[in-house]
Amino acid sequence: MGTPAFDTIADSLVLAVTSLQFAPPVACVYNPLVYARKSYDTYCKVYGAGPKEVLLIGMNPGPWGMAQTGVPFGDPHMVKGWLGLRVAVAAPDHQHPKRPIQGLDCPRGEVSGQRLWGWAKKRFGTPQRFFSRFWVANYCPLVFMEASGRNRTPDKLPKAEKARLFEACDQALLLTAKLLKPRYVIGVGKFAENRARSVLGGFNIPIGRITHPSPANPNANRGWAERVERELSAMGVAL
Repeated sequence: MGTPAFDTIADSLVLAVTSLQFAPPVACVYNPLVYARKSYDTYCKVYGAGPKEVLLIGMNPGPWGMAQTGVPFGDPHMVKGWLGLRVAVAAPDHQHPKRPIQGLDCPRGEVSGQRLWGWAKKRFGTPQRFFSRFWVANYCPLVFMEASGRNRTPDKLPKAEKARLFEACDQALLLTAKLLKPRYVIGVGKFAENRARSVLGGFNIPIGRITHPSPANPNANRGWAERVERELSAMGVAL
């Protein structure tokens, strides 16, 4: 039996996380693999042909990135402009009043996505050149919001909630790695690196991390692209 394709992996992940419950302070949960599925599937279909040399793993969708576009680190301007993906996004069944889903029309950008895809554009020129070697995915598909609208990351969830969630996400990461057969698995930030080590540490795959591009990370706010190129080179990824 062969390794499942992207759509099958996503189907299984959606099924596994749909029944999960999250207690306050989580007040609202979005799953772009449901309402933005056509966009995600298009991203995989256009750019996902493997194998890939490098698998980059983010934590989970940001409220102004993948939550809006269905694409990991999916700043709307970069998704429309550089990636050339213009798929309409539906709305989740229950929306937080402070975090409406506007899809590609969302006027607010995601700095992390602007930095990551901006670096890829500057270094590789075309998406085709970048994706011939790299793939970008998220470990967790869910967006967590508090009553205030504040974003809450998966690492901040209670232990029992994390255990159930991570079991599903671990399986999806394992299947993604088997599908793409990367030579390197690199977490975008420490959390993603730790999850990759937990899931793939028994395989003969170098695992490392690059600095997360979030503006909340002080190390990302000055020369992030240059820093990341040094980090990739130190891991043996030739640029």
